[in-house]
This record gives sequence, C-alpha cells and structure tokens, in this order.
Amino acid sequence: MPDKEELYDDAVDLYADGKLDEAIALYNQALAIDPKFSDAVHGLTMCYQAKGDLDRAIELTKRYLEQEPEDILAYTNLSMFYQKKGMIKEAEAAGGEARRLDWKRQLREAKDKG
Repeated sequence: MPDKEELYDDAVDLYADGKLDEAIALYNQALAIDPKFSDAVHGLTMCYQAKGDLDRAIELTKRYLEQEPEDILAYTNLSMFYQKKGMIKEAEAAGGEARRLDWKRQLREAKDKG
C-alpha cells in the first residue's frame, strides 16, 4: 500500500498531465491517511480550481483553515480563488491575512536569530 507521500507524488504527476479526476482521487487517499497533510490539501484545491469548481476549492480551503489557521499558502490560494470568482473584497481580505501571517513569521524568525 502506498504511503501518503507516494500518493501525493503520483497525484502531482496526474495533475501535470491534466488527469484531474484521477489526481483528486489520489489526493483524497493521501488525506485519508493524514487529514492535515497540507501539500495534499493544496493540491486538491488546485485540482478543483483547474476544473473550474471554485466553490469547492474555496470550501475545502476554508475548512482546512479551520484546522490550520496560520497556513500562509492557504490564504494566498483562497485569495486567488475569490479573485477568479470576482469576489474582490474577499480576495483582498484573504490576501491581507496571508501578508499579516508572513510578517508575523518574519518577525518570529528575526527574533529567533537575534
């Protein structure tokens, strides 16, 4: 039985080949092993975005952020999904949160070095 990393790697290849439904299936298998596997969550949402199902991409990203509220990439993706839907106010808010979290990370790193 493949592990979550193997499933993820195979899903990435399928995504690159445009086999989105097959990639979604493998991302979901990886998430069944580890529901907090962020790379698989991001890959899954990008598949839905590529299929034009922005509502599903947004829903999955928001649900993931309930578990991982400081994931910068999730907020960045959410901003992009909202922008593609024409939801500019929401896109700006999500983008702002991504920037805030990145600044927070940078300050923490600077403090750790100093």
